Amino acid sequence: MKVESGVAERAAGWFAECFGAEPEGVWHAPGRVNLIGEHTDYNEGFVLPFALGQGVRAAVSRRGDGVLELRSRQVPGAPATVELGKLAPGSPAGWAAYPAGVAWALRQAGYPVAGASIAIDADLERGAALSSSAALECATALALTELHGLSVPRPELAALARRAENEFVGVPSGIMDQSASLLCRAGHALLLDCRSGQTSDVPLDLAVAGLVLLVIDTGVRHALSDGRYAARRRACEEAARALGVPSLRDVTDDPARVERLADPVLRRRARHVVTENARVLEVVALLRAGEIARCGPLLTASHASLRDDFEVSWPEADVAVEAATADGALGARMTGGGFGGSVIALTETRRSADVRAGVEVAYNRRGWGAPRFLEALPSPGALRLVGT
Repeated sequence: MKVESGVAERAAGWFAECFGAEPEGVWHAPGRVNLIGEHTDYNEGFVLPFALGQGVRAAVSRRGDGVLELRSRQVPGAPATVELGKLAPGSPAGWAAYPAGVAWALRQAGYPVAGASIAIDADLERGAALSSSAALECATALALTELHGLSVPRPELAALARRAENEFVGVPSGIMDQSASLLCRAGHALLLDCRSGQTSDVPLDLAVAGLVLLVIDTGVRHALSDGRYAARRRACEEAARALGVPSLRDVTDDPARVERLADPVLRRRARHVVTENARVLEVVALLRAGEIARCGPLLTASHASLRDDFEVSWPEADVAVEAATADGALGARMTGGGFGGSVIALTETRRSADVRAGVEVAYNRRGWGAPRFLEALPSPGALRLVGT
């Protein structure tokens, strides 16, 4: 297990500070890095994420009054207390909507979740495009089901967490983030077919290949609920209708069809999705052949497509990609939904310091705040840290 030691004790201590008692258990759900496959999940395509060691912890105890009481170390000024029977989309709002939405989705699906006190702690930056929201949902979902003795298969639990985000919070996300948080294995990426739901583990042993994957936090924060993400999804749906197919997944094998779209915006949006699906499958083939380094140019091509065709990049990401590749990275791209967050850079271990320095210099030259760096290690999915 690559979860940092001491995080369970820290979460349990936060619970005791909030509620004056020890929790019955502490659950961890990881954030994720999407190696490649951006904005393909809600188009029923392919994605290739892996779980991080960093994530969200939920320290939880049951209570008998039908109340969900929520506290967050990262947002201490916004506690939430709500009766389970009164949960409804839109209330509570803010960060508490994510765990409350999970309780709502479980109850909507017929799982008898009762009241609980939940204290949240995290070592994952919010808004850094590392899926802190899905990690929060999945830590809560695993805690509530296991604490109440409910047996829910993990793919179903991922779907319920996604429902919480889509219907309760109001973010029209795909299934990738929740699946990565719950289903990933250490040392592997997760190939997810977002149409069939089928998954397979793909070896991703960076250290053996003499490589590191740097996460470069650009410092620009995004909010997928601000409407731009939803606008991209609507454009993809319009493009699919114009092409006479249920989803853009259905033209992956015939990319020339996309060029027949009359609307130039829809044409660009569809082109990204179709070419990105192809890039995911090519990266998977390379990883299975042990050719990790050859994935670099595909990462850079993904970024160009996200920047030019899908138009979800931002200046700090473009500069990070340009600087990283100029200073030795094998490839780099923005990761996540866009408009802020992080960039990933695949580099030889011996060149890692050069890449970091190159990005820092490029940011400093523009008067931007210093970027933060994290070496991403493919880690296990959600698990219970404390309790039986």
